[in-house]
This record gives sequence, C-alpha cells and structure tokens, in this order.
Amino acid sequence: MTQQEEIQKLVDKVKEFEKNEKTDLSSGEDLSVAIMNLISIEEHLFFTGSKTGNKEYLDILLQIREMRKELLKKIVKNPDGEVWCISKHLLAASMRLMEVGTKYLGKGEKEEAQKMFKKSYDVYNLFWGLNLGLTNIEDVEQDKNNDIKFIDDKKEDNIHEKGSVSIFDKLGEIIKKAVDCCKE
Repeated sequence: MTQQEEIQKLVDKVKEFEKNEKTDLSSGEDLSVAIMNLISIEEHLFFTGSKTGNKEYLDILLQIREMRKELLKKIVKNPDGEVWCISKHLLAASMRLMEVGTKYLGKGEKEEAQKMFKKSYDVYNLFWGLNLGLTNIEDVEQDKNNDIKFIDDKKEDNIHEKGSVSIFDKLGEIIKKAVDCCKE
C-alpha cells in the first residue's frame, strides 16, 4: 500500500469515526484549544498562589481543574493505560511551544519561531492521532537519531522500509485532511 493510500485509509477511518460517534471534529479542535488554555490557567493559578501565599488561588485552581477534567472527557474517550495523562500533557506541551514560538516571533526571530510552531503542531497532531486511534505502536520505530518514524512499505517487494516517514509528518497530513475547523 502506498503512503497516499495509507493516509486515505486513515482519513476514511476518521470520517467513519466522526459519522458513527456524531462527533464534530472541528468542535473538538476548538474544545482542545480551550482545554490547553485551562491547563495554562491551572499553571498560573498554582504559581500565583505559591508566590503570594494566597490560598484562594488554589481554590480557584481546583475549580478550573474540575472543569478541564470534565471537558477532556469529551475528547479522550478511551483512556487506555496512561492515555488520559499523555493527552493532557500533549495539549500542555503544544500550548507552551506555541507560546515560546510567539515570543520568538515578537523578538523578530522568525526562523526560531517557525521551529517552535512546527513542534507545537506536531505535538498537537500526536494528541489527535492518539485520541482518534490513528497511531498504532506497532507501526512506529525509533531511528538511529532517536526520531520516531512510521514503518512504511515503499519497497516494491513489500518488505517494510523502516523509518522512512516521520510520525509527525504522516499524522499532520491526516489531520489536515480530516479536521477542518472552518466547517459550520
């Protein structure tokens, strides 16, 4: 199966998921960004409470945490193993990388900003790949540079050529095709 056929197969799987689950993935995308912001609010409330000694910040933190948990349940349907925590940390990492990229951009360092934005988007796509069942651990391998790659079958004799396609590139292509935030 070619890479394009494999991607189309996964896009079809997402579309089927969306149809069967009555899930609006564009709303899920909006919700995931809201959850990112709630995670950031939790962090700020923690640091502000710790710096000021004002326990009221920690009370608010608890309320925000409960809201974040409730909303995360709408996206993380099958929290197998530690998928729940992995999902939360993927969103948090994506948000932080985006913020670092924005700071680089503000300093006029566009190349560094772009690198951070790419990492943020890669981590975000990994979140969706995990929660839409698009990633199988059997399909990925670490290469000699410690990069995670999909095992791809580009060879004509159908012997898997390991490490030929980045997990982030493949997920990015799938998510781009499957999730359209502009659908109304």
